Amino acid sequence: MSLAVRFSEYGTSEVLRVVDVPAPVPGPGQVRLAVRAAGVNPIDWKIMQGAMRQMMPIDLPAGLGYDVAGVVDQVGEGVTAFAVGDEVLGTPRTPAYAQSAVADAAALVTKPATIPWEVAGALAGPGGSAWTVLERLKVVQGETLLIHAASGGVGTFAAQLAVARGARVIGTASRDNHERLRSLGVIPVVYGEGLANRVRAIAPEGVDAVLDASGHGEIPLSIDLAGGPERVLTLVAFDAADLGIQVHTDGASGNGVRALRDILALIEEGRLHVPIWRTYPLAEAAAALDLSRAGHVRGKIVLLP
Repeated sequence: MSLAVRFSEYGTSEVLRVVDVPAPVPGPGQVRLAVRAAGVNPIDWKIMQGAMRQMMPIDLPAGLGYDVAGVVDQVGEGVTAFAVGDEVLGTPRTPAYAQSAVADAAALVTKPATIPWEVAGALAGPGGSAWTVLERLKVVQGETLLIHAASGGVGTFAAQLAVARGARVIGTASRDNHERLRSLGVIPVVYGEGLANRVRAIAPEGVDAVLDASGHGEIPLSIDLAGGPERVLTLVAFDAADLGIQVHTDGASGNGVRALRDILALIEEGRLHVPIWRTYPLAEAAAALDLSRAGHVRGKIVLLP
């Protein structure tokens, strides 16, 4: 048996229960992990509340968690890349808010010994998404990228990955987060009224591309700053698709392993930093989701089963 977080109805974190469930069994091409860390992301509480039921239908009772790091403790038929005892991270097939999770071996990478478990468990979802949207936006050296909500989960990864590519990054954030963004190589600006003027003061001719991770009405000014909708991409403003911008809802979109290898290399080189805001035991998953939902989190939240 294995402890796991489950919910049988949609609602606030009060619907969550930590229950004993049969330990998952890996199929062909899969491995089972003893979970050491599971990243907490906004999509988790949105699924719990039912906000994603049209886009991501699930059968109840269900679990949560799409980022995992752990130790392989069982190997399925045909797996040669990993063995029992290997430390890995990536995207699981079964929910990560649990003591045990199954993952496709092809969706995992080896965890470097120098990277702590809480960091390893926070990379796959936001890191993979950030890597993929930069590919979709075709951000290259010498260009200027505007990121709305640059201090958020995906925004922080995207900003650092873009800086590593040689791009200039302008990021919207509250003043409390400006110093941290500057330390990452980002030019911070306050969001809200007058944003377009503040961005043009930095980039008089506008920007080359825009990543919207905010969803607070910035799409029209983003199109104006980018000179058109083609290189404006949103992760959250789904109602703006008819304006001709790109809408991304598919996480790493099959790029997970490539993204993780790049991200891990940058972390080991000291060129990408993953601040951990809080860690919680599995029994306090509700508190972790409440903190994530409250927003203004300065780093990643991670469960440590």
